[in-house]
Amino acid sequence: MADTIYALATSQGRAGVAVVRISGPEAFTSLKSLCINFNISPRKSKLCDLYTDEGLHLDRALVIPFKGPQSFTGEDVVELHLHGSIAVIQKTLETLSKLPNLRQALPGEFTRRAFTNEKLDLAEIEGLADLIEAETEAQRVQALQVLSGKLGQRVQEWRSMIIKAMAFIEVTIDFADEEVPTDISKDVLLILTNIIKDLEYESESTKVAERIRSGFEVAIVGKPNVGKSSLLNALSGREAALTSEEAGTTRDIIEVRMDLGGLPVTMMDTAGLRDTDNLIENKGISKAIEKANSADLVIVLTEDGEIPIEIQNSSVLKFVSKCDDGELADGVSAFTGYGLDNMISSIKRKLEKRVQNQGLATRYRHREAIDSAVNKIQMAKKFVKDGPSFYDLAAEELRQTTYTLDELFGKVDVENVLDEIFSSFCLGK
Repeated sequence: MADTIYALATSQGRAGVAVVRISGPEAFTSLKSLCINFNISPRKSKLCDLYTDEGLHLDRALVIPFKGPQSFTGEDVVELHLHGSIAVIQKTLETLSKLPNLRQALPGEFTRRAFTNEKLDLAEIEGLADLIEAETEAQRVQALQVLSGKLGQRVQEWRSMIIKAMAFIEVTIDFADEEVPTDISKDVLLILTNIIKDLEYESESTKVAERIRSGFEVAIVGKPNVGKSSLLNALSGREAALTSEEAGTTRDIIEVRMDLGGLPVTMMDTAGLRDTDNLIENKGISKAIEKANSADLVIVLTEDGEIPIEIQNSSVLKFVSKCDDGELADGVSAFTGYGLDNMISSIKRKLEKRVQNQGLATRYRHREAIDSAVNKIQMAKKFVKDGPSFYDLAAEELRQTTYTLDELFGKVDVENVLDEIFSSFCLGK
């Protein structure tokens, strides 16, 4: 790449320290322009006075050079750790803009160069994006797992197993007239069956991973005036929903995102379930039932101990509402706070069971590639079972499977995916 790019790598605004990152062939030259008589020692920090071309003192900064390819982007990189005042940051960026062959980086361009220079694969970049966006402990752990390259390692294991199965098939095709095992079907089918089992597990686990990224949905349902909106307000710690003695106040679904014991959860207040002639309220009730039955968990608030027959979700927690006296073990009171800790713990236990089924794949894109690979391997199994006359077709299906798995790394045809991912990155990343 001919261009050398620069950008603020930390948040905009006043801070104790601000980091400006420079990457590209002119990174070290630009540093020497800023810092007179600077002796570059890669990976060693040094305190340095920075100056403009006119000799104006910019700041006293901690400077760290990284010699490519031993850097984040794989290029020569310089980090300027400045005092984090708005004026210092703006003047430093303005000074860099005047240096030859330097330009401000595009969103995600530093990470894109890391991908181009094979410092990160596509799955790791997705993990980095998730880590930047992480708001809860579960999201942080999941993002670090992807960023660490564990998915890439697992895919390489599947790839090796597929190549082993291909080798069994190819040797039978290429040396059919020589003394080689001709009945390789048992070994090949065993390998392919094991791969399919692993892939199907990962495909299913992406549903949990997507929930960790976007938030588990927990619907609060019950009859009108049972205390659903008051409970939502108590859990969120603010007036997220209007409360009233009049039945049918809540007609649309009110959603509040929160961190519930380290898990991202979207709590949903829904319309009270009852028979009514009001057209708008009926629509709200229909939406409430639909949302509750598709949610990850349903909280049923009740005064009579019954679960509404409309609720068909298999994951339900039931609590007796308005238990202000605190006498019931399954009671809860939005007014006194009784039972809220028990409710939160119960929700967390339910959702943690689902988190335990989390695999390494985390995105819908991953599931698409994995499901496509499973279909190809299933077809290869069919050809193997059909006999040696079809082994060449089986080998081709497995060859196509390796290309499909390569999409997880970003080795083939992923430009549209790259554009979508990097658009969510900030300038300094």
